[in-house]
Amino acid sequence: MYRPDSEQLAQPVARLHYPCGEAPAPGQAYEIAPGVLWMRLPLPNVLAHINVWAIDDGDGWAIVDTGVFSPQCVEAWEALLAGPLGGKPVTRVIVTHQHPDHVGMAGWLVERFQCRLWMTRLEYLYSLATVAETGQEVPPEGLAFCRRAGWDEAALDGYRNRFGRAGRMISRLPRSYRRIEDGAVLRIGTHDWQVITGQGHTPEHACLYSPELLVMIAGDQVLPRISPNVSVHPMEPDANPLAGWQASLSRIRRMVPADVLVLPAHNDPFEGLHARIDRFEQSLWRNLARLRDALREPRRVVDLFAVLFAVPVSGDDALQYALATGEAMANLNYLHVRGELDVRIDGAGVAWYCVRQSGQAA
Repeated sequence: MYRPDSEQLAQPVARLHYPCGEAPAPGQAYEIAPGVLWMRLPLPNVLAHINVWAIDDGDGWAIVDTGVFSPQCVEAWEALLAGPLGGKPVTRVIVTHQHPDHVGMAGWLVERFQCRLWMTRLEYLYSLATVAETGQEVPPEGLAFCRRAGWDEAALDGYRNRFGRAGRMISRLPRSYRRIEDGAVLRIGTHDWQVITGQGHTPEHACLYSPELLVMIAGDQVLPRISPNVSVHPMEPDANPLAGWQASLSRIRRMVPADVLVLPAHNDPFEGLHARIDRFEQSLWRNLARLRDALREPRRVVDLFAVLFAVPVSGDDALQYALATGEAMANLNYLHVRGELDVRIDGAGVAWYCVRQSGQAA
């Protein structure tokens, strides 16, 4: 789940600098780099907001990320289009990844301005799959995944009630899109933006980096005050997204200089990219060490929430419970792939994890 760093619940991360001042209110836009506008849209969850970006594209604006499909976001977009965006058209909609707070209003904007949707292939296809779940029955594989993690019947009811809800936060997507790929260079207005894709948070998340402006639009791949959710999902229960996220962060550090202005989807724009990546890596190793210690005795996924998360996780909040489960599974799968854990499935289909004893065969 998106969560504060364990030891700094109410403090900004050390060595980060926030140079852009007060965040814009809904309907406002601030220029924070030449031709780059910072806008903020409301979200109906604990995150409260998402940052979206408008880039001067000559005769109009290229929009990066869009907010969820909701009356509040429609109202905010109407105010932005009529106000700070000056009535100029949207020339294209670029979406960093498939989560509803990023892709939710994309179809609405594309239809309104008869422009193209630009996404990586996997993120576009996952968006279509999310929409397709709306109104469908809960898959037995999803229930088995949750039972394997140790969910009780009350938590399973929460999963049933939430299934398909994400698709309702995405406006009708066009059945045609413009594919963007890692390493591609997008000319937006008078500046070039390099596409840098990453894994972990989602399968083919796109960041946009402008060497000339020294700005990187980071989506959810790098956030300043909270950790992105890196999860295992029922569709691919044996995935190892934490390894992909770690490799992606290392690659971003090699490709993007430390003094870049990072434009994240949540919290405020910041400077200190390499320091933030260092902090993520330190947190990863710390969490793995805690898990190894906790797994000296067999435990279920749900038994490990208190080990990994500084805030309580309760089945009363179905979304947070699912996010915590997915993230705990990501840590466990990471250790299992490394050959450090044994997994036993009991008669009820629940998985029990334990550190492999020294000298024990894999």
